[in-house]
Amino acid sequence: MRHVSDGDWDTIVALESAAYTPLGLSEGRAALESRVRASPATCFVLDVGERVAGYLLALPYPMFRYPDLTRAESTVARTGNLHLHDLVVAEDLRGSGLAKTLLGRLFATARAHEFATVSLVAVGDSAPFWASRGFTAHPDVAPPEGYGPGARYMARPVPVEIVTGAAV
Repeated sequence: MRHVSDGDWDTIVALESAAYTPLGLSEGRAALESRVRASPATCFVLDVGERVAGYLLALPYPMFRYPDLTRAESTVARTGNLHLHDLVVAEDLRGSGLAKTLLGRLFATARAHEFATVSLVAVGDSAPFWASRGFTAHPDVAPPEGYGPGARYMARPVPVEIVTGAAV
């Protein structure tokens, strides 16, 4: 696993498009790049062999708020919350534990940077997946329609200590 580099963008955009276009949520390259620029230390790609098999984009965002999918990021928030904006694994590799690997890195990074919580917006009926990883829904926080029907704002505390394979 490594940080995002300039040569990764075509693959990241293709993975994002494959995952989110069917849900009407694809953001496009400029918005994705702006999220990495906002917090390059908390964004990663995961290589399997010579291939980018997945990516994770996270950035500091105030608790109970989330990025506007219609615009690029222009400021960086100072907050104790790290917002997991995107986690995508190539379709043919889903179910192989790569999401768990990416989440492990996310929580280790969040802890190292002293974030207290990690939040996300669960889209496309993914709330059960996130709940099984310790995220709790906040039904009083309603993401806008742009996040798709049934979108759920969720959050969880950053684990104080990560035991290999047990934190996520």
